[in-house]
Amino acid sequence: MDLKAYLAILWRRKWVVAITAIVTVTVAVIGTVVATPVYEASTTLRIPTARRGSADWVDYDVRYADRLMNTYAQIAASGPVIEELTQRLGLDRPPEVQVETLANSELMRITVEDPNPVLATDAANALSNILIDQSREQFAADRESAQQILSQQLAQLEEELDLARQEYGSLVTQFPGDTERTAAARSSIELKEATYGTLLEQYDQARIRDSIQANIPYVIEPAEIPAAPSRPSRRLNIAVGVLVGLLGGIGLAFLFENLDSKLYTTAQIRETTDLPMLVNIPAARKRRQVGFLNGDSAEGEAFRHLRTKILTLDQDEPLRSLAVTSATPGEGKSTVVASLAYTMAQTGHPVVVVDGDLRRPTLHKVFELSNQIGLSNILRQEATLDEAVQQSKFPGLYVLTSGPLPPDPAVVLGSSQMDAVIEQMTQRFDRVFVDTPSLLAVADATVLAPLVDGVVLVVSRAQAPAEAVQAAYNQLADVGARSIGIVVNRADQDGGFQYYYPPITNSVSSG
Repeated sequence: MDLKAYLAILWRRKWVVAITAIVTVTVAVIGTVVATPVYEASTTLRIPTARRGSADWVDYDVRYADRLMNTYAQIAASGPVIEELTQRLGLDRPPEVQVETLANSELMRITVEDPNPVLATDAANALSNILIDQSREQFAADRESAQQILSQQLAQLEEELDLARQEYGSLVTQFPGDTERTAAARSSIELKEATYGTLLEQYDQARIRDSIQANIPYVIEPAEIPAAPSRPSRRLNIAVGVLVGLLGGIGLAFLFENLDSKLYTTAQIRETTDLPMLVNIPAARKRRQVGFLNGDSAEGEAFRHLRTKILTLDQDEPLRSLAVTSATPGEGKSTVVASLAYTMAQTGHPVVVVDGDLRRPTLHKVFELSNQIGLSNILRQEATLDEAVQQSKFPGLYVLTSGPLPPDPAVVLGSSQMDAVIEQMTQRFDRVFVDTPSLLAVADATVLAPLVDGVVLVVSRAQAPAEAVQAAYNQLADVGARSIGIVVNRADQDGGFQYYYPPITNSVSSG
């Protein structure tokens, strides 16, 4: 299936697409209006990246920084922190909190959503303060612990050094000539002094390192009271509604097309049966009566083509009598038979058109004739052919209306008297056209079809289901009728034309 075929399907189902889109957008708008507005407030924090080194040299630990950011994000959204926030603000329920770290930065955004814009703002700022307070407490505890250990070691070593110095002084005083003992004492003092200097240097470096590696977060941008709700977004919802509606409508259009067995193109009708396509009948741009089909109209030209095709077929086998039928009611068979008879009469040869539909007769309305005496009277031997046939207002065109409707049309039409009536009319007129009921509606058409020289099957585009046309074709074959071809009514542009007559009095019926 090419793009043109897909576009044709969408055009046929345009109301499905349009209605689906309208309904979806309407639902989106109503949902947006009735939905409770939610406000969003955000606080942006900076968490200094962890660093390593000394006062003269600093290196950023990227991997640790990433873990640190994720740790703070998890802490901010943890249960104890949210519970403390709920208690601090005196809330009945915890607010909706979202924490995100901004890529390639030291920034973290804390967002709070709530129907109350002031509460959302207070909660975002309060949560950032809780996170900062906890970080300061933890950092202070860790720093105090490390420095306290070094401080205790320094104090202990300082006492030991003082004691060693006192012992050295006493030893020099008591044993001035004992160089070996004084040298050992002096060596012990120097060792303790070196150890003290090392610890003192470690203590100073720890203080410097603590100041370098301090990663207590602080607020970059506090939350402010939002002026408009973050959701629902009317523009976004409408845009999504339009998109979803169009996609859903397109999907439904193709679904309905797949489930619909109607024949929407002339090509589909052509593929349904083996019958040749006689002509494609266009729809009149304006509703016309049969008498107004002029040489300039497209539908009049189509019927002249049909007349030529029948005359051509007549050269091979006689087609003095023709029945025009359809698979289902409303496909325009009465329109076709009336117009064909009118066009054939323009050749100057006498033509008679017979209304063989003894259930829903139409031709007496088309030609504005009386229906008091007609075919049913002849079949019941209540009138002769001369009494029943009427001259229409068109030269050379005669009409045999249905007459009063009998209680048993199929029995009456299947009698030998009907065969005799057709025989008499073919002797008196050059052409006999019979309008029959639809094939699948009643059995009347299958009774009449074998009595004529040929049958024309009218198929209305966009109305006839494929299985109905196939069933009608099979019925004609089963009764031994000679099907000469298909007339496509209301044909698509690719097939040629469309054709329509209004089913009212003083105008052609679409039956």
